[in-house]
Amino acid sequence: MVSSQGWRIEAYVHPDDFHQDVKRLVEGAEARSIQLGAVWYKNLIQTVYSSDKGVAFYTLRGDGFPMAVMPVRVCNGRFGKVLESLSNYYSSIYSPVFSDTLEARDVVRFLDGIRDEHGSISILRFDPMDPESPEFRILMDALRMGGYAPFPFFCFGNWYLEVPGDWAAYWADREGILRNTVKRMERKLQKEGGALELVTGGAELEQTIEDFNQVYAASWKHPEPYPDFMPGLVRACADQGWLRLGIVRLRGIPIAAQVWIVAHGRAEIYKLAYHEDYKSYAPGKVLSAFMMRHVIENDRVSQVDYLTGDDPYKKSWMSNRRERWGIVAYNPRTPLGLTGLIREGLGRLAKRLVSGLRRKPALQIADQAAGQS
Repeated sequence: MVSSQGWRIEAYVHPDDFHQDVKRLVEGAEARSIQLGAVWYKNLIQTVYSSDKGVAFYTLRGDGFPMAVMPVRVCNGRFGKVLESLSNYYSSIYSPVFSDTLEARDVVRFLDGIRDEHGSISILRFDPMDPESPEFRILMDALRMGGYAPFPFFCFGNWYLEVPGDWAAYWADREGILRNTVKRMERKLQKEGGALELVTGGAELEQTIEDFNQVYAASWKHPEPYPDFMPGLVRACADQGWLRLGIVRLRGIPIAAQVWIVAHGRAEIYKLAYHEDYKSYAPGKVLSAFMMRHVIENDRVSQVDYLTGDDPYKKSWMSNRRERWGIVAYNPRTPLGLTGLIREGLGRLAKRLVSGLRRKPALQIADQAAGQS
């Protein structure tokens, strides 16, 4: 695509097209999270972006070796082009793949090459990312160096567990009310014909996918925007040996289901639901305890990740919290980019002013209290 001074940019439209050395680079990222790897992107493209002509995996080569891979999609608007990370509603983490030796000035060349391919890019957006990662820092620096105006923004909180050795130690550290609830409901379910199952693949997989969909449809959750995504992810994970799909049945009826993904020493709690008509059995809590015990005792994971969101119940199961952030950058040399930059600046200024006005009364009250003491 672009070649100069030993640097070359290639564009792939699908992970199946990767050269072997590109595959190896991406496999290294997949070890951090399966959502950064080829298996994830194949399913995402097939079930969400199959007709999207803007999807591309841009690859930067230096001296013939792949130095970076950036999975993105380019959207053509009326007033300019937008380059977005290849991520959406289903993504809990995104990152370009950078080699250990890549520097911000190299990424400037990369972004310039992608921009030249499309004539111009007005807005760039990458999310959700780990704000503590080298990729986040390098991308922010490269955008500034390249003449863009980048801004970080908060996406969501992420609760996770550093496994404390064994199941007994973990469970003893949970709140008493949680342990007691699980104990009581396990007895109730057993007494009334309940059973817990764990499926990793095999002949029962397709029926279990149907059971999961049945539970999800009867839960409090909104219908899936892309109904083929979850079955595709479950099948792909089963093929890789990553799938842990738990089901609670009551007299044969599926009343709770959870999809966990176990890979590279980590367990990700990807999707869970329970049947609203059976919430009195606390099937979600019972199943979570069952799944947690399995991944700690059998899979011997070192970390369990609740992925997306600050839902209050997650604190009962996890030990730590971190955040996921994004980057939005504007090209002030284009009308759309300049308009976006002005709006972004005004919006952030308004938030600071409102925050300052909210703090002022509190400070006045504190000053008055101090004067009276």
